[in-house]
Amino acid sequence: MTQACHRKCVPPHYKDAELSKGESVCLDRCVAKYLEVHERMGKKLTELSLQDEELLKRMQQGSGTA
Repeated sequence: MTQACHRKCVPPHYKDAELSKGESVCLDRCVAKYLEVHERMGKKLTELSLQDEELLKRMQQGSGTA
């Protein structure tokens, strides 16, 4: 995230010691998008993991009663 947002928002040759307003806004948005995607992926992976566990339980129950 750090490298990607820095590359996207801050020019390779620094003109000033401080970030410009545009660079700051760009970095804020970039980080917010990254965190939002990270959260969504975490939720989806958790959901898929729970589905896998449920499927595994059903398969074990099905083979255990046969």
